[in-house]
Amino acid sequence: MSNSWWEIQVLGDPSLEDTVFWRLESFGCRGMASETKDDSCLVRAYLPQEQAEMLDLAALSLWLRQDAIAIEMQPPVTGWHLIEEEDWSSSWKQHWETTEIGDRFTIHPAWLPPPEAGDRIVLKLDPGVAFGTGAHPTTQLCLESLEMRVGIDDSQPVLADIGCGSGILSIGAALLGASKIYAVDIDPLAVRAARSNQELNGISSDVMVVEEGSLDRAIELAGSPVDGILCNILAETIVELVPKMDVLAKPETWGIISGVLLEQAKPMADVLEQHGWVVATLWKRGEWCCFNIRRS
Repeated sequence: MSNSWWEIQVLGDPSLEDTVFWRLESFGCRGMASETKDDSCLVRAYLPQEQAEMLDLAALSLWLRQDAIAIEMQPPVTGWHLIEEEDWSSSWKQHWETTEIGDRFTIHPAWLPPPEAGDRIVLKLDPGVAFGTGAHPTTQLCLESLEMRVGIDDSQPVLADIGCGSGILSIGAALLGASKIYAVDIDPLAVRAARSNQELNGISSDVMVVEEGSLDRAIELAGSPVDGILCNILAETIVELVPKMDVLAKPETWGIISGVLLEQAKPMADVLEQHGWVVATLWKRGEWCCFNIRRS
């Protein structure tokens, strides 16, 4: 039934949170949220019923156990049940709160009362079924990297956001002062969420262009090299895209690349360097890392 969703619940040691997020994302889950339960972490994730059978969910449970055993941790407890479409979003939204990220951003759930005025940039967000709530370490690392690149001087860079998801990075860049962002995603639901969040934050379509597609579509939209490239998707996909990034790059172009597990960092660095990129810094949080790169 297309109007039903699996709610998957994973209860385990807090140190497993990053690994659980990665596994659920790889499995195809759309919305994810976590909360602390005594000394444990409870992660909830959501997946359309039509995308998984009971055997698939049993396999997911086994993979989560194996992931924990591989790093010598107590395996988590995994369960699932069906909920109706009109219930799934509110089910996870009630566990998501306003979050401060880095030195400048406050990520604020759009359905909550406005936060008190302060010095931080308030980024309103309703991700729907798209990835990018600000809760995941890769999103946080990318936003913190953006703070170091955009809005620190008078430059107003032009950016491309490949795999924009909820639009959180593009919106963050626009709020920091980017003059143009070409945001693309292959998932039409993500495109819809990004456009909705763009409107929530009062960002003009002249500044943020959101379209369905991948790197090739961003190249078409931009028409010429950009100042910066944002890419927070799975490492396997990034490896496939890196050779094509040359078209978007000029000698001064920089990039923020994430969605990469620590164990994938060396192969990713090798691929980047083979295609003319220098890894300026490598930041990590939990099991994840973020590459800040520039042209060699």
